This record gives sequence, C-alpha cells and structure tokens, in this order.
Amino acid sequence: MTKLLLDVDTGIDDSLALAYLLASPSAEILGISCTAGNVGARQVAINNLAWLELCRAPEIEVCLGAEVPLVQPLKTTEETHGPQGIGWAELPAPQRAISTRHATDLWSDVARQHPGEVVGLVTGPLTNLALAVKRDPELPRLLRRLVIMGGTFHHPGNTTPTTEWNVAVDPDAAKITFDAFSGLPADRRLLVCPLDVTETIAMRPDHVARLGKAAGSVPDERLDPDQPIGTRSAASNPLVRHLTDAIRFYMEFHREWGQGWIAHMHDPFAAALALDPTWAETRDVTVDVELAGTLTRGTTVADWAGVWGREPNASLAVRTDPERFFDHLIERVAALARTLA
Repeated sequence: MTKLLLDVDTGIDDSLALAYLLASPSAEILGISCTAGNVGARQVAINNLAWLELCRAPEIEVCLGAEVPLVQPLKTTEETHGPQGIGWAELPAPQRAISTRHATDLWSDVARQHPGEVVGLVTGPLTNLALAVKRDPELPRLLRRLVIMGGTFHHPGNTTPTTEWNVAVDPDAAKITFDAFSGLPADRRLLVCPLDVTETIAMRPDHVARLGKAAGSVPDERLDPDQPIGTRSAASNPLVRHLTDAIRFYMEFHREWGQGWIAHMHDPFAAALALDPTWAETRDVTVDVELAGTLTRGTTVADWAGVWGREPNASLAVRTDPERFFDHLIERVAALARTLA
C-alpha cells in the first residue's frame, strides 16, 4: 500500500484523479487538504466530500487550508471548471463534514506519525505545502516523496505565455517548495508532472464511452460536439454520469480555446505517478521559480545544462504513453463505478 496525503483544488481533472485513487487497491489516502485555485478553498472541500460520498469511500479526513495565496491576490478559474469546480456535474450535498484540523497541521501530523512512508500529491497551487514547510521545516525529510502537478518547461503556458496554472496562482509558494525540497536523496527528489507531459494526456469522447461501457452503464455515453452546450448525461451509473457531466464542460472549454473537443487530464496522470513513478520517463534537473519578472513571474526554469552548478532538486516527467495510461485509467475507474451500480 502507498500511504498518500492529497492537496487539491478540485477541479474537474482533480475529481477524476480522486476517483482513480479511490479505485486503486494500492492507494491508502490518509487525508485530503484543500487549497484555493480552480475555485475557492471551501468549495474545494465540499467537492471532495461529495465525491467521497458518491464513491462510498471510507471516512477520509478533509481539511480546509489556505484560502488565498501567500502574497498575490487569489484568482480562480470557474470559466475552465464551472461555477462549482466540477463542470456540469451536480453532486448531492455531502453529509460528511470538513475537519476542524487545518491543512498545514494535517501535513505535519501525518508525516510525523508515518515518517518516511507518506507520498504527498499536490494537484493544485502549493500554498498549503509552503505553509506546512514554514511550520515544520523537517517535512521534506519526513515524507517518502512529494509529487506535484505543476510547471511547464518546453511547452507554452496555460495561464500566461510562460506559466502553468498551479504555479501561477501562487509562485511564491512554489519557490518555497522547490527550495525546501532541495538536497534530498535521488529517490526522494520532488517528482514534477508538468504541462510538457500532461497536455499529451488528452481525453477524447471515445475514452468516456469506453468508461461507460466498461462500467456496465446504459445507455452508451455520447459526448458529441454538435450537442447543445450543457447537455447532461443519462448514464445509469452515478459515477459515470457525474464524471461525464464534468468532462463535457472541460471539453467545451478546450474547444472554446481552440484546442479541440478534448479534455487535458493533468491530475489523474500525476496521481498515477504518485503510485508508480515508472509511468513516466523522468530527467533529474535543477528547477527554480521566477518571482521578479514583469512578464514571467511564475515561470518554472530548469537548468538543463547545469550552468548554475547546483545539485538537481527535481525529477521532471518528460515522456509517457498516453493511450496505455488511458487504458489503465478506464479499467480502474470502471471497476469502482461497477461497485456503485
């Protein structure tokens, strides 16, 4: 079993990542911390609780974390993820409650309870991690590893021409995290899943149709670009239905921005790396975050040639097999969906 601590800003792709982890027999989620990003932190917490209930997950602590970035004003992206962060999906109001423990305490407490055993996975801005490291500077050495979805290196940004969303929301927190996780042994270096790889993880309508069929859901799922905006799924399986409604919104967004009738599933791939780093070819490199640039604040910079003379502080995912990953993702999430029919 892989003991996991999640930090999320749920989020359409975060939602599928959570379903994937709940469906993974090797994943033991010890807690979920919530940060503002795709939507506000409190809505993130409600989304997580609602998905946990829908999936009939065991009791998992969901903690509220930072509601604003460390320095700059908060920006959210409801135009990408919908007014509640989960696209067109309308989940029942959760009966579970947000924990009274703060996210930064969750990270420190759990890491100290299981020293060297916990893999941290961050699929949102790094605000909570930066605050946790400030509170407990030993945290990087207490974790088994930290995996983040964030940054971009040889790929255009998705927020500004050079920046990726999670880092752009709180670049100061990203800088603190990359610095704090420097100097670790090679097998415990920060594992970074950037846009360079995640924008190859492009979900298509046939993937969603295969998920529904594998789950035994009826009727067959159709995500047709000619259907009216906001068309809702009629799937008999509740997980398939709500995921389809979320993914449709994401596809509508990608089409609006000229990227085609697809949905980039950044966070599920990062979740897979947290369980099995061999999903990606990686390269060890030194990474820093630009904070002062007028046009480039939040840009992640990799020293590929070693001109800084600093030891690598990150392993960057640089390549994978997207279709093999989707085969795996569909099989796993469908297995969970079948238990909910």
